[in-house]
Amino acid sequence: MKFLVTLFLLVGSMNLIAQNDYELVEKTVSKDIIKSHIYFLASDELKGRQTGSHEGNVAALYLANQLKKYGVQPISGAEKGYFQPVMIRKTTAPTSFSLTINGSTSDKLLIIKGANINRQAEMVFLNHGEEKDYEGVDVKGKWVLVRAGLSEEDNARSSIMQGRTKRKVAKEMGALGLIEISLEDDKTWRSLGFYFNRSKTVMGEQDDFVHCWVQHASADFLEIAHSGQSLGATLSITGIVNSELPSQNVVGMVEGTDSLLKDEFIIYSAHYDHVGTGKPDNLQDSVFNGARDNAVGTVTVLSMAENLAKYPTKRSALFILFTGEEMGLLGSQYYVDHPLLPLEDMVFCFNSDNGGYNDKSLATIIGLTRTTAERNIVDAAKMAGLRAIEDPAPEQNLFDRSDNVHFAVKGIPAPTYSLGFRAFDAEINRFYHQRTDQADNLDYDYLHKFFLSYVYSGRKIANDPETPFWVKGDKYYEAGLKLYGREK
Repeated sequence: MKFLVTLFLLVGSMNLIAQNDYELVEKTVSKDIIKSHIYFLASDELKGRQTGSHEGNVAALYLANQLKKYGVQPISGAEKGYFQPVMIRKTTAPTSFSLTINGSTSDKLLIIKGANINRQAEMVFLNHGEEKDYEGVDVKGKWVLVRAGLSEEDNARSSIMQGRTKRKVAKEMGALGLIEISLEDDKTWRSLGFYFNRSKTVMGEQDDFVHCWVQHASADFLEIAHSGQSLGATLSITGIVNSELPSQNVVGMVEGTDSLLKDEFIIYSAHYDHVGTGKPDNLQDSVFNGARDNAVGTVTVLSMAENLAKYPTKRSALFILFTGEEMGLLGSQYYVDHPLLPLEDMVFCFNSDNGGYNDKSLATIIGLTRTTAERNIVDAAKMAGLRAIEDPAPEQNLFDRSDNVHFAVKGIPAPTYSLGFRAFDAEINRFYHQRTDQADNLDYDYLHKFFLSYVYSGRKIANDPETPFWVKGDKYYEAGLKLYGREK
């Protein structure tokens, strides 16, 4: 009987603590404040918050001022307390390009990474360009020619992802550049050309290493490569102009309350940039306002910051609002390469990014089942009147398309909290990267629940005695073991 009474009191006490913690969330998460922030960030005056633009910098200043207003602490190493400068390089589209191999010429090129060049050099064919293909082959100062992808069944997206690894290997081996022969059809090629052969933004210093795709249908390069002849090649790219595009991540922190757990940090992150402006539509609207993508995500982090500054959790909090996500996850890549606090102290990255919603009963978490924080997130969403579900559209590869992935690669558990959707369907695409993504067509009653669920999830994870980690067997599990010095 005494045991039952004790158990009853313990369960009652735990429920009271949970209830009280949720009440702390309700004290700061306000529908009116949410609406106010989103209307400002997604206003026509901010012209789509394009990275490096005056309006993008105004958005960053607004966010930093909000953090300061809430009482979020600046971080040593950040400029003016809350800014991490990110220097991005803008390159214009090339005006002409061609590749000649043993007298056969093609201008059907995709410039994946390049600079102005007109260079003749020896070429080496290395099958699919995997590391094993380089064994016993000297490629220093030579062009490397390979097949795109790792098999003829690979699609364009997977081949592009694989190409990043191939480029890294070729560069480390001292190659002059990497050319991949693609089997894509004309329709796919035109679509890829629109993306790659245009003005781009990148990070880092310019170097002379070149990475291109060439369409197989435009020349018999595979037949030449298999012929066993010595290959001579000339690659010509002209018309690229480089300029610097200064931008910044916005960062701040709140110290935890527990003498031990405060050394562990939960990252709360989102990107604040969007895609800017375009040609006016039939309503003369030229602004891609980006209310869903990603003013909503940005404001979830502001809501988290306001709550934790008033009611800190046991673990410490690091808030990061990224620039350059729409230009290739540039701000988050820069942060993990230049962290302001040690990455091994970051035990969880709670990212927030959105395309839209088609089910207002849900919160969709990309990577929900991949970390041990799943139960905290599910319970928090339920408390707010929502149901948390895992990514319903794995074919979109969403986990690897947002800022969370750079932290995951380092080993930090990093799901992305998104508005509720059951499929990446026409309803999502009606707003995703469209002029229609505006503040005045959002459901703020639903957003209030969504924000409550995000902030409460963060509090539960930050107060949990168990440190969150990857579920065993996840593709980033081994990286987590290495980062935190854990044994298998």
